[in-house]
Amino acid sequence: MQPYDLIGLLVAGGFFAFWDAFGIGANDVANSFANSVAARTITLKQACIIAVFTEFGGAVLMGAETTAAIKNSIIDIKLWQAVPEQLMFAFMCALVASSFWVITASRFGFPVSTTHSIVGAIAGAGIAKFGFSAINASEFWKIVLSWVVSPGVAGVLASIFYLITKFTVLKSPNSLQRGLASIPLFFMFTLSICLFFVINKAPKGIDLSKDANNTSENWTKVLLISLIGGGVVVGLFVWLFIVPYFRRLLVDEESLRWYHMLYIRCVPTQPKIEDLEAWLEGHASKVKKDDAKYAEIETPVVANADAFAVEDKPEAETKKSWLSMFTHGVNVDVVTVEGEFMENMHAKAEKHSSKTEYLFSYLQVATAAFASFAHGSNDVANASGPFSAMLTIYETAKIPGKNVPVPFWLLAAMGIAIDLGLVLYGYNIMKVLGNHITYQSPSRGFTMELGASFTVIVASFLGLPVSTTHCITGSTVAVGMCNGELWSINWRMVLWIIFSWVITLPITATISGLLFSFKYGW
Repeated sequence: MQPYDLIGLLVAGGFFAFWDAFGIGANDVANSFANSVAARTITLKQACIIAVFTEFGGAVLMGAETTAAIKNSIIDIKLWQAVPEQLMFAFMCALVASSFWVITASRFGFPVSTTHSIVGAIAGAGIAKFGFSAINASEFWKIVLSWVVSPGVAGVLASIFYLITKFTVLKSPNSLQRGLASIPLFFMFTLSICLFFVINKAPKGIDLSKDANNTSENWTKVLLISLIGGGVVVGLFVWLFIVPYFRRLLVDEESLRWYHMLYIRCVPTQPKIEDLEAWLEGHASKVKKDDAKYAEIETPVVANADAFAVEDKPEAETKKSWLSMFTHGVNVDVVTVEGEFMENMHAKAEKHSSKTEYLFSYLQVATAAFASFAHGSNDVANASGPFSAMLTIYETAKIPGKNVPVPFWLLAAMGIAIDLGLVLYGYNIMKVLGNHITYQSPSRGFTMELGASFTVIVASFLGLPVSTTHCITGSTVAVGMCNGELWSINWRMVLWIIFSWVITLPITATISGLLFSFKYGW
């Protein structure tokens, strides 16, 4: 094989890498904001706007220079030394299998691990070529173990965070005053964890290597940057600006805008809000069922083929129809509780003061945004990594080294694909991981996301292959159990989600292996 002989294969690989990144956006990114949207802290449209910047920024500014799917692969790519063109085809098969499964799972509302999808797909191609002897057993069992350990640890941490919040603030007779006094500490702790999460997950950040001589030094360095450099500054800002803003809004009931917090001490007394409780209940713009733009998930954007008959419609209406096709994903109702079963499940959850809950809304959004930024910096390599390896083989006719660099333009392209996946198709996962598992509120969502982020931090430091999807699902279930009512959780949905985790590796491995064998045989 000569370099530049496989242009068709490279183009196909690029196409499926884009689709894989699209699936990552529809599945992985959606689960980062599902709790915030379900708790009505922000709308689906607002979540998409935030995620577009955080995901793309994370991918481009702190994007992975190496791909875990290759560096930590469960097959040895050195086995392909004599047949680099077959390795290139194997990576293309892996991208086909991974993109197919992730998008299919998103269609049915299954939050799966995109990392496990691509690793399983690469393993399948390796098995098709070399048999099971090509599998690194230790890496395989690490992944299997993570199915159980990561959601369990995230659940324990999230429930601890929630119970502390519940008994120190939410259940206090003066919960609002207690919350105002403690919210700077919550912000300090939360933003420290978030900063640590970003620094640790970003491949261009501080190297937390496993070398015994520098592990402790690097850990201390990151911890100091996170706690002192970030947490204290944030805590002071909250104490000086956000607490006075909350006090005037929730205690004095003044009609304030969010940007007033930036100069709250200079804002003159504002008119009172007529019905603060009603305002708090709908501060994230509840969806109206009779609003035509909020179609149900199962309803097609275009009702029938005649909608495309341009000649029978005014130009403005035609443009509106085309626009609705691209904005449908951000206008779907993912919040409204549907059916008697869901209403009864939510009724079993303990409710707290809406004023006190509102204190945690900004914390929840900040946690989700930081997690999204770190996700963009790390998991974009699940799609870009295999294609980058294909590009290396295409240019050099040799197998790539252990560390495969990802070009800047490729990170940008994959970042755009991730954003498109969230905006156009993220609503299914938003709905499932939101109110379909358990009742959501700002305090619950904040602790769920914090528990998941903390788990990923520790796992990354220890080199364990955990999934943010598994972690956020485990923390959601655990916080739901803190209601003290077993049936405040949709266990049928939880079992379906676990089932989707278990079948991810076998499905992607089988699809990839079959595709590879069609061309090169077993």
